[in-house]
Amino acid sequence: MSYLNDFCEYFGGVIGIEPGYIMSIILTIISIIFFKAIKLCLNNIFSTYDTRKAFTMYQKSNVILTILNAFVIFFVWDKYIHNIITIISFISAAMTLALRDFIYNFCAGIYIKVRKPFSVENRIEVKDIKGDVVSLNALSFEVLEVGAGINGDQSTGRIVNIPNSVVITDPLKNYDKNFKYIWTELTVRTKLDVDIEATKAKLLEIVKSNEVVKRIPVKMESEMEDISLDYRIYYNKLDPIVYCRVVENHIEFYLRYLVHPKKTRYVEDDIWIKILQANKEGIIKLDDGK
Repeated sequence: MSYLNDFCEYFGGVIGIEPGYIMSIILTIISIIFFKAIKLCLNNIFSTYDTRKAFTMYQKSNVILTILNAFVIFFVWDKYIHNIITIISFISAAMTLALRDFIYNFCAGIYIKVRKPFSVENRIEVKDIKGDVVSLNALSFEVLEVGAGINGDQSTGRIVNIPNSVVITDPLKNYDKNFKYIWTELTVRTKLDVDIEATKAKLLEIVKSNEVVKRIPVKMESEMEDISLDYRIYYNKLDPIVYCRVVENHIEFYLRYLVHPKKTRYVEDDIWIKILQANKEGIIKLDDGK
């Protein structure tokens, strides 16, 4: 330590800076390098875990180590903190305007951490961008885009970086918060001369036969019980249902059912295959426009 003090005094005399400042700078650099080394070591350890657990552990440890590093740096500069605050007070007005977006995003990042309007792996939609959240940062978050020209809300493969401030300034849709299922509808057009009751019964049978759809109502009931104290949300019916109406020269049947947003396309594909098979067998008469 004496060698370090001697170096600081010598170097400070050469460049005309108080040795204490030089010592603080050196200790700050050492602290940053030390915590970086710890993060690398933890990263190597977490790499042996499964992907989801490794990601969660790394994110939590990164936050903790960043806070500890900040405390160490604050302690190192404690002697000079009053002088630093005095200097900052003179430039804060100009910097506040210049860093307005930075401040908005940082504060919004704290809001996201505390209130949790969404979490990693949630499917959200904000500012006409829909995607699965893959990363949360202090100033922004990233989503793996879905939709945007790709049918069935499947991934486009593009990562979209979104500033945290949009969570405060714009409406946000969360497809996974509290319960994981959303209502969706599939429209089936048939001829006017179909047997309404028989067609509705067959369509309902097809929807309920899907392995994903038929398990959801029981799960949904359980999830709604869990959130009943936080949200005034209720449904009279959770099972699939079929509605119909006459539109011009054909009948439209609306198949309404609950589905996980990430399995929409799979379920729709399965239902349509069965509907087409029923049409081929003459059980359902699809409208062919003739």
